[in-house]
Amino acid sequence: MTHPPEISLAGARVLITGGARGLGEAFVRACVAAGARVAFGDVLHERGQALAAELCAKRADCAKYLPMDLSDPAAITEATVQAAQWLGGLDGLVNNGAVTNSGGKPMEDISLDTWDRVMSVNVRGTWLATVAARPWLKASGRGRVVNLASDTALWGAPRLMAYVASKGAVMAMTHAMAREMGADGITVNAIAPGLTLVEATEYVPEARHRFYNDGRAIQRPQVPADLLAPVLFLLSEGSAYVTGQVLPVNGGFVMN
Repeated sequence: MTHPPEISLAGARVLITGGARGLGEAFVRACVAAGARVAFGDVLHERGQALAAELCAKRADCAKYLPMDLSDPAAITEATVQAAQWLGGLDGLVNNGAVTNSGGKPMEDISLDTWDRVMSVNVRGTWLATVAARPWLKASGRGRVVNLASDTALWGAPRLMAYVASKGAVMAMTHAMAREMGADGITVNAIAPGLTLVEATEYVPEARHRFYNDGRAIQRPQVPADLLAPVLFLLSEGSAYVTGQVLPVNGGFVMN
């Protein structure tokens, strides 16, 4: 049996938010390995700089770290402009950057400051990063936007209200963005991961991990590698007629 070719992003110019650690780092590495040049933003400056240096030591000029605080509208615009100038344009945007902050708290214990922080980063940040990137994505003639949602918004995870609400908003924005940006030849899709083993989920109680594992059709822990091919596909030429979709990638914990 002949195996299909690996997904190629040769020559693609991609901006990834929240790219210094966790899933974002995995996406940066995967895009570079697939042939793309990648600019990525974060607030973890030392880790971001180290990641870019590591990747560029293996392939010159393939990655650049940019400070990018998704709670700061001016910083989003500045980093996006710098990314597009360094890359010579933009073909893809991965809106990965997010905060949780409300994990383990019942909804009545979430402070207004926490709620506003989660919404400003996860929802407003995703919106503003897409707005900032849109002119370059349009100019490329093959723009791709991939939003990171979460399956928590599909099954209504308890004790995580601000984050769940924010990721539900990301799904809704994905549909609306796809319709608004379709005329520009830009596709907009989202993936909805399940509970994935990364630094950001280390706080999650073991009982929640067991709940996920027992409810999956594929009963094993979810790891970042499970999400790479779906994201690469949605950034690739092969997804040119796929837009406005939310793809759960969670081992069958939630099924459409």
